[in-house]
Amino acid sequence: MNDCLFCKIIAGEIPSEKVYEDETVYVFKDIAPTAPTHLLVIPKEHISRLDEINEENSGVISHIYEVISKLAKDMGLTNGFRVVSNCGESAGQSVFHIHFHLLAGRDFGWPAG
Repeated sequence: MNDCLFCKIIAGEIPSEKVYEDETVYVFKDIAPTAPTHLLVIPKEHISRLDEINEENSGVISHIYEVISKLAKDMGLTNGFRVVSNCGESAGQSVFHIHFHLLAGRDFGWPAG
């Protein structure tokens, strides 16, 4: 997508503080963190919203959670972490390229939002 912020970050057109990358995902630090650890985990394949997940692209989501698990272990997030993904404007999605916020380093309340 030519105008997608995250596609531009993946392509290196917009700088980011990369934490991890493989053939499927790109992980970088959020520029406006809401927790001491706040990473964005995004698929390299452009999928606009979570409700666009289907049989052809669902393997990407599984891989994203495998990467999140690995990162949490590597970063020593032993006290827990939260993963957040929003779908649609009313849920708080502001960039329409699915992404997962990996948050840790502070206590989180419940219910969320």
